[in-house]
Amino acid sequence: MTTPANPRGGIPQRTVLGLRAKIDGIASQEFHLVLINTDSKGQSFPMGKLLKIGKAPENDIVLDHPTVSRNHAVLSRHGEQFLVQDQGSTNGTFIEGAQIREGYLKPGAMLEIGDVQLRFQPSLKALDVSPLQEDRLVDLVGKSTPMRQIFALIKRIAPTESTLLLIGETGCGKGAASKTIHKLSTRAQGPFVVFDCASVPDQLIESELFGHEKGSFTGAVSQRKGFLEAADGGTLFIDEIDDLSLELQPKLLRALEDREFRRVGSSSAGIKFDTRVIAASKKDLWEEVQKGRFREDLYFRLSVFTVALPPLRDRKEDIPLLVDTWAAVPLWEKLPEAERQKVLGHTWPGNVRELRNFVERRKYMADMPELAMDAFLRDYSGPEKVEGEQLPVKYAGPFKDCKDELVRGFEREYLTRLLSKSQGNIARAARDAGLDRKHLYSLLHKYQLVKSSEE
Repeated sequence: MTTPANPRGGIPQRTVLGLRAKIDGIASQEFHLVLINTDSKGQSFPMGKLLKIGKAPENDIVLDHPTVSRNHAVLSRHGEQFLVQDQGSTNGTFIEGAQIREGYLKPGAMLEIGDVQLRFQPSLKALDVSPLQEDRLVDLVGKSTPMRQIFALIKRIAPTESTLLLIGETGCGKGAASKTIHKLSTRAQGPFVVFDCASVPDQLIESELFGHEKGSFTGAVSQRKGFLEAADGGTLFIDEIDDLSLELQPKLLRALEDREFRRVGSSSAGIKFDTRVIAASKKDLWEEVQKGRFREDLYFRLSVFTVALPPLRDRKEDIPLLVDTWAAVPLWEKLPEAERQKVLGHTWPGNVRELRNFVERRKYMADMPELAMDAFLRDYSGPEKVEGEQLPVKYAGPFKDCKDELVRGFEREYLTRLLSKSQGNIARAARDAGLDRKHLYSLLHKYQLVKSSEE
């Protein structure tokens, strides 16, 4: 091997790690040490429980380089942490340029063995899981192959302490999956706490997540525990994690790695916690990482296992089973054929949540099936039919007055449809509209579409 050209202190900027850009099913993390600056640049060494590194041939990674000692260092895995221990080497072991006797290696970090550089590189590997025979798993229902594969994985990983990332469209069952994981875990007797990043104003998320001390900010009249502390001994489900600001992401990462946090405004020692975290996102978080909207290191910390839940339109064979489950009676076969065809032909943009609403309405309108179906079509198919509908326009009178009236009509109609689509979730409506949340509130108040109590 040739002497590395890059001197210590000039470690190159971290590059985007090699990873499948999109996971459509189930995936787990793998880790490799990848040579960066030798003649064997690009050679990869998979991480197991233990890797011995040095010049001697009995090592797992043999580095024939003058700056490498015979038995230079050992890298060992302890749960979700990776410990590097120098073995009394001559030229030292370094993590991100800092010499260590022992230290923890994080995903994406640079490890230097003497002058040989290796990147600790994570990646996601798609898993081929044999599906369960059962079509139910606690709060989850489905007989399609993708869902039964997810059931099998959940049964295997629920008893572990691994962090999980659930990916899927709004309403596809991420909340039900997180509850199922909690109920099958060793923490089932502990609390299950839900924190929705989208439902909390940006300036309050840190306080809600970590808690705050009395007087730490205006309105902090007493000490308050955060969701992370409230879930101690149990599971914290962080929904819409993609809404977490870039400023708060490193704080969450540090808390997860150190298992310790400080309340807002606290100057005392950190608070230790024992909480399993399950995160969920409606967006492809790896794509968010590539666009600079989500931290790469937090992404890899969360995605020890990644489960992509399929939308309902991709598993329509589950619809009859879901209908009967929510109706609590054999309802599907009692529906008229024309109605069943309409249900199966619908695209279900609201996924299982939308289907559940339909079943509930249909159950209570059993004596008026035509009316129930009309309501279903009106609620979910109506907006598509009136997409090109024209607003009434007045052409008589001053230009400004006619224009203002048209704008008011548009704003009221747009906001009404926006609220309907988001099911009244103001944070989600603001994101969909690309509006600042305060500006959206002012518009809603202007047209009396929201009450002050909803703020």
